[in-house]
Amino acid sequence: MIELGFVSRMSEAPSMANPYKNLPPSSFWKTGVASENPYNIEGIYKKKFSIASNAKVATAGSCFAQHISHALKNNGYQVLDVEPPPPNLPQELHHKHGYSLYSARYGNIYTVRQLLQLAQEAAGEWQAQNIIWGKNGRFYDALRPSINPEGFDSESKVVQLRSQHVKSVYSLFQDLDVLVFTLGLTEAWTHKFSGTVYPTAPGTIAGTFDQANFQLHNSQFPEIVKDFEKFHELLLRIRDGRPFQVLLTVSPVPLTATAAPSHILVSNTYSKSTLRAVAGHLQAQYPNIDYFPSFEIVTNPRLHSTSFEENLRSVRGEAVENVMRHFFKEHPPIA
Repeated sequence: MIELGFVSRMSEAPSMANPYKNLPPSSFWKTGVASENPYNIEGIYKKKFSIASNAKVATAGSCFAQHISHALKNNGYQVLDVEPPPPNLPQELHHKHGYSLYSARYGNIYTVRQLLQLAQEAAGEWQAQNIIWGKNGRFYDALRPSINPEGFDSESKVVQLRSQHVKSVYSLFQDLDVLVFTLGLTEAWTHKFSGTVYPTAPGTIAGTFDQANFQLHNSQFPEIVKDFEKFHELLLRIRDGRPFQVLLTVSPVPLTATAAPSHILVSNTYSKSTLRAVAGHLQAQYPNIDYFPSFEIVTNPRLHSTSFEENLRSVRGEAVENVMRHFFKEHPPIA
């Protein structure tokens, strides 16, 4: 009888508060994902700051950043281009030669270390080494090997154009108000003796792979954060302390290949989850850094991989449009 009385008293006690009880639909998988329209996801992005209508925007990063850059231009944003294509180059060849993709002709910047070294080079605080690669008697800038598919006819031409490029990047960093940067990879090939980071492995587009000179480096969370913080500090110095804003994204495009000793699915998950964690950390720590969830919008399970082409890597045009619709809800097109 005593036990029955105890049970009775317990059942009559008021229920404990449920910390999930009054949360919005976006907080639950069922209502926020499973039954939500993936083309109109409520609450997936709330801007941390506004972008002024006259803000000068610079874009850089991995290949997905090209889509963002194009959409910003088409919606009235003042996207900088410090290395425009020459007038005599046909428009259909602009992208093939590295023009009109980003705010400078740096090609894809896949890693934060690559971004940091570019800024250090522009500021005259660091000198890249082993940057001229050859192929079939032609010469390539190893730090942006895809900007000229045929290469250049001399090493001196590579040096001359790189000097001009670095000066242009310095002026870009001085002039921008907002930097949109897409984090792409953690894996990178480096020069063993100088630490120079390359966007591609030697022997792919140009150059020759030599294990004595090159090694794979797969960055971890702490060093990526440290590299970006160094870049952030350097950008402030280049700008003489003038403030700027950063909008980070993570590329949803999977790795083409991995040189790490793991399956490509495992390597891809490591890379993207690490970069996503970095972006979240930086957003939380810096008032001038925001994160836009293009990665989550594209890889939403509700879409069942329809965001990608048949190769499951290339993002479909309609998926990019979906991403930017969510962006422009918070940062409306500029008339």
